[in-house]
Amino acid sequence: MYLGIDLGTSGLKVILMNSEGELVASMTQALTVSRPAPLWSEQDPTHWWQALDDCMLKLSKDYDLTHLRAMGLSGQMHGATLLDSADNVLRPAMLWNDGRCEDQCIELEEVVPNSRDITGNIIMPGFTAPKLLWVKKHEPELFSKVAKVLLPKDYLRFLITGEFATDMSDAAGTCWLDVEKRDWHDALLSACSLQRSHMPELFEGNQVSGYVKPDIAARWGISTIPVVAGAGDNAAGALGIGLINPGQAMISLGTSGVYFIVSNGFESNPEQAVHSFCHALPKRWHLMSVLLSAASCLQWFADNIARQSVSSLLEQLEHSKVEKSSAPIFLPYLSGERTPHNNPHAKGNFFGLSHSTDLASLTYAVLEGVSFAFADGVEAVNQCGVTAQEITVIGGGARSAYWRQMLADILGTKVVFSEDGVVGPALGAARLAQLAINPNKEIELIFPTPKLAQVHQPSIDNTAIYQSRRKTFQALYKNLKSLF
Repeated sequence: MYLGIDLGTSGLKVILMNSEGELVASMTQALTVSRPAPLWSEQDPTHWWQALDDCMLKLSKDYDLTHLRAMGLSGQMHGATLLDSADNVLRPAMLWNDGRCEDQCIELEEVVPNSRDITGNIIMPGFTAPKLLWVKKHEPELFSKVAKVLLPKDYLRFLITGEFATDMSDAAGTCWLDVEKRDWHDALLSACSLQRSHMPELFEGNQVSGYVKPDIAARWGISTIPVVAGAGDNAAGALGIGLINPGQAMISLGTSGVYFIVSNGFESNPEQAVHSFCHALPKRWHLMSVLLSAASCLQWFADNIARQSVSSLLEQLEHSKVEKSSAPIFLPYLSGERTPHNNPHAKGNFFGLSHSTDLASLTYAVLEGVSFAFADGVEAVNQCGVTAQEITVIGGGARSAYWRQMLADILGTKVVFSEDGVVGPALGAARLAQLAINPNKEIELIFPTPKLAQVHQPSIDNTAIYQSRRKTFQALYKNLKSLF
């Protein structure tokens, strides 16, 4: 058996996978995000470890884990976990959707004018590098104590193995990596008053990065098995559904939203905030567009406006007859936005309310607004010359067939849903662990395309309606931008 660990923003998931690539068990622990000031988004790294330890102890009670052969890690990208020379956490981790360091992004690009050529990306507030410059400016005493900078999942790796290590896909999201050469870039590190000694060692996703420490192995009822480097959550999720070849694509409808496509080598479009990262397998790259708020928009609406469960809202919507042409328009920028706007100050908005607006039409507007934002991101990625003939949808929001069909109609592209779609990154991490133990096994057998559960073909009639409404959606952002 193989273990896959995924440290998400809203929860940590651990799965067990057998040698045939089938899911044996799954365990999840919820996590919360702290927002102590506008644009801030933080978590306590000790809570990540508590969640992982709880999951492993529960799994060990129900399953014989002595047969585990290896484990892999995936997790939320870009977060800055800062340790001192005694390996103590210095402050809460600043997360991927933290938007406080816009000024530091500008500073970094001025200090390293060719940064976009090196990283393939515009430097954004969500990335790791500008976070360290923010700490240097606003918390200088703390910054002077920084001995190691780790990405979230790699803090768990350190506690499991005692090793400071990361993988290429996650490292590519720091803005300290030369993405084409797959190596730390000294000038970018120096611009943040850091050097290679502050960084974890780099590995390809399927390489062994360390071994479970004996005391942890005894606590969890496992052997001192190898821990592979793993992947950032998006690359791991892509591997979980077999995306390893150019042109294969997915949409992740999680807390955030991601359009991911495997590219033909190193390509980039930083001017429109497209992300160009290393894939989790050697000599492979991918492109991404990112929405900072996706399924979380629906959760926000359910919790704060409708005061009903998400499942109840979706059921009501599916049984209603919303008039699409007169429904409100929703801007989904609750945490600012990345692709294509790169605007941490962007805000959410309902436009076009009237006396006929009801709960179902508002729910519809939220789903549609997120889908329009995806369409903006897909178009930006397409300008790199890589397009998809079909898109697989994963993540919590992918459970909704209504939403999947809406995406197909808006994107004008076939959308498919896989049975393993809700497992996502944890499955990809487990499969990377399997590849590390079986390096000679045919790669397509380890990363197969899962069995389809449902296929959604775009409706020509609906696509025409959405095209008209999307023009209004795009005009709203342009007209409101100066007011944000």
